[in-house]
Amino acid sequence: MGHRIAILGASGYTGAELVRLIATHPEMEIVALSADRKAGMSMAEVFPFLRHLDLPTLVKIDEIDFSQVDLCFCALPHATTQEVIARLPRNLKIVDLSADFRLRDPAEYQKWYGNPHAAVDLQAEAVYGLTEFYREAIAKGRLIAGTGCNAATGQYALRPLISAGVIDLDDILIDLKAGVSGAGRSLKENLLHAELSGGTHTYSAGGKHRHLGEFDQEFSAIAGRPVQVQFTPHLLPMNRGILATVYVKGDAKTVHQTLAKAYEAEPFLRVLPFGVLPSTRDIAGSNFCHLGVIGDRIAGRAVVVAVLDNLTKGSSGQAIQNANLMLGLPETMGLMLAPVFP
Repeated sequence: MGHRIAILGASGYTGAELVRLIATHPEMEIVALSADRKAGMSMAEVFPFLRHLDLPTLVKIDEIDFSQVDLCFCALPHATTQEVIARLPRNLKIVDLSADFRLRDPAEYQKWYGNPHAAVDLQAEAVYGLTEFYREAIAKGRLIAGTGCNAATGQYALRPLISAGVIDLDDILIDLKAGVSGAGRSLKENLLHAELSGGTHTYSAGGKHRHLGEFDQEFSAIAGRPVQVQFTPHLLPMNRGILATVYVKGDAKTVHQTLAKAYEAEPFLRVLPFGVLPSTRDIAGSNFCHLGVIGDRIAGRAVVVAVLDNLTKGSSGQAIQNANLMLGLPETMGLMLAPVFP
């Protein structure tokens, strides 16, 4: 018998992705699944693609016996999450996929999410869950705050460049394209097929996107001084995937060499040969992030393109990667499945 796993919020896309990945994980066993509005239903009823799996019936959170759980994934909406986690046993290992514990400063949380934080003591305990940069703290942590999917993509493109001092910190632009599953499973008029298909549009433009809070926090900490990036996301009529085109001032070859050296030992981060740029098609359904670098006709400028699957490496796959570390398992366990193509 493997480590006993509970998933809260199992009826959403990230919850279903957790189930899909854990189904072939040799050291994890799902013992509880919650979904408040769908309590009493089977996962096969909610997600027919999981029909072949023998899974627990969906229940309400207060019906779960957490003394029989080794680790809990929390895939609930922000604001709801902090209230739920505050009521869970304080010795329970938790990987949170929401935004509630990503920002260390309570004032920054209120600035970006609109409400005061209701569990400031837990916020102080939480470890930021960008695995490749917080491994040791994650392995020792009890509460891990999963990153935003857009925030993860931008950070993979930029963190080593900021650390190495090879780009201008005051001239960074992130142009990002995201698949619609990143908006969640709730019914929204602007996400209806007739409203979304056949076109694309920006959202949260003008420095309003909440993941800017993560960029500000992380990039400024690396640089030792304030760093603010320009970030504009766009919604594309595709189910999965994020493609971030990052424009920086710096020597393109140096930028490429810096990323390649930083990630040469990373199992999930692949830097392509110089001049080769990645596609979301090549990482779909996987825990891989591909990065490419190219120069520009304007001297002293470089373009970094990063792609990942928002539901896997950007969320549920990252969560399992972190859980592996917390449980003393090989970090890659259950996550080396190949991307789905075409």
